[in-house]
Amino acid sequence: MSVKQISVFIENKKGALAEVTKFIAENKINLNALSIADTRDFGILRIITDNPDNARDILRGEGYTVTATAVLAVAIDHTPGAMASVLAILNDADIVIEYTYAFMSNTPDKAYMIFRVDNNDKATAALTAQGVAVLNQEDIF
Repeated sequence: MSVKQISVFIENKKGALAEVTKFIAENKINLNALSIADTRDFGILRIITDNPDNARDILRGEGYTVTATAVLAVAIDHTPGAMASVLAILNDADIVIEYTYAFMSNTPDKAYMIFRVDNNDKATAALTAQGVAVLNQEDIF
């Protein structure tokens, strides 16, 4: 089970993020989460939307370099130590985490975590065996 994340390569300059999000908003795509990793000259904007294929196509049409990646989304309790517990499960299963970011869920007692890992199937099995809810695109929205 996975979620489709869209990665957009953008210049590291004033207004670049505003421009990308404008195209997403103009096309009535709901942006639920984002993360930016930047360098001096460019950034990688990672987004979770309700319509990732449409977002990808629109941004490509605007000239952006865009990729889609299968990432894991998990629901965790919004309590101290919940993230550490999920990370321990992945560590014990010898899962390599490339990156992660979090965002609030639709309910106040849960948060969502996005994980880019080296093996989605193995990570999903380890997490679900320990009672961690692994989500799909529809679950997030």
